[in-house]
Amino acid sequence: MVNTLDMRDLRYLNLFEKITGVRTRYCFEYNNAIIFSVPRNQISQCLGPYAKNIHRMSEILRKRIKVIPLPRNISDTRSFIGAVVSPVTFKNIEISPNEVILTAGIQSKAALIGRNKRRFLEMQKIIKDFFQRDFKIV
Repeated sequence: MVNTLDMRDLRYLNLFEKITGVRTRYCFEYNNAIIFSVPRNQISQCLGPYAKNIHRMSEILRKRIKVIPLPRNISDTRSFIGAVVSPVTFKNIEISPNEVILTAGIQSKAALIGRNKRRFLEMQKIIKDFFQRDFKIV
């Protein structure tokens, strides 16, 4: 899945494990938020009572924190991308053998691409790391 981790990502993962007690290897940034991907059955343990663990990490790192379910296979692509880009929505997703094509309206498309294609490039890297496919927005 995620191919490379730098020192900053390792620090985020160590802090996440220390606070939540859940070990994961999947951490990435999207839209100035740090997103951790954990197995579906451990999400409630990561959040803690009243999302206390996530609030604590957010205060320490001074960034938004999201915890999303780890995709099991390519069929989970729609829910995975939806969780990463929420609250922005999209109309449809097409998965071909070598690319993922996202269809969105005008407003959503602008939000998904971002200024200077920043969010688009971040999402391209995420899709490449998790699903080994190219990413397009139509």
